[in-house]
Amino acid sequence: MATATADESAPPPAPARPGTLLLLVRHGQTPTTGSVLPGRAPGLHLSDLGREQAERVADRLAGLPVDALYSSPLERACETAEPTAARTGLAVKHDDGLLECDFGGWTGSAIADLAALPEWQTVQHSPSQFRFPDGESFPEMQSRIVGAMEALCGVHAGGVVVCFSHADPIKAAVAHALGTPLDLFQRIVISPGSVSAITFVEGQDPAVHMVNSTAEPLSGLRAS
Repeated sequence: MATATADESAPPPAPARPGTLLLLVRHGQTPTTGSVLPGRAPGLHLSDLGREQAERVADRLAGLPVDALYSSPLERACETAEPTAARTGLAVKHDDGLLECDFGGWTGSAIADLAALPEWQTVQHSPSQFRFPDGESFPEMQSRIVGAMEALCGVHAGGVVVCFSHADPIKAAVAHALGTPLDLFQRIVISPGSVSAITFVEGQDPAVHMVNSTAEPLSGLRAS
């Protein structure tokens, strides 16, 4: 009578724990992108190019099984989410954790004027030490968006979640996932309409799949 080998008698390996895939999308271009620090001021909408970028995000998501859509409440982020909502049939939920940094007294200022201030060097090279006048500090901003991502992973464990946000919060989130010190987060580029993808598995370090991606289809990130 044949006896089972050790391999035959061993139980099958446990299936890999599914991770939660978060796609962080920067809003599309606006008429003031790159020239003004708009912050949380209302009334800023996408430009024609920004609307094209929003459509491209929706195109790139084709074939990816998306479970939920979340957006910063600001108009430019919500407008970027609209084509994806129309394609997926999912409602866009607002999440204050995805809001732009609160630039306080710097809100609405021209970047060229701000760059002439001595404080601008701290913003660029030691952001962990900086708080915007009457606004948010960079560590607070990072803690806010990381907390939002953790909460979304809890609600949508094992799923795919698309989050529409802003450059600085996404840079801070990517830096956290990579284990990069906040003082180096300005080295990360997050372009309008770009997608950064991170998988979270409980008890493991995050896995960063892509940063500032603007071209390739995204369906390969998760089997349908």
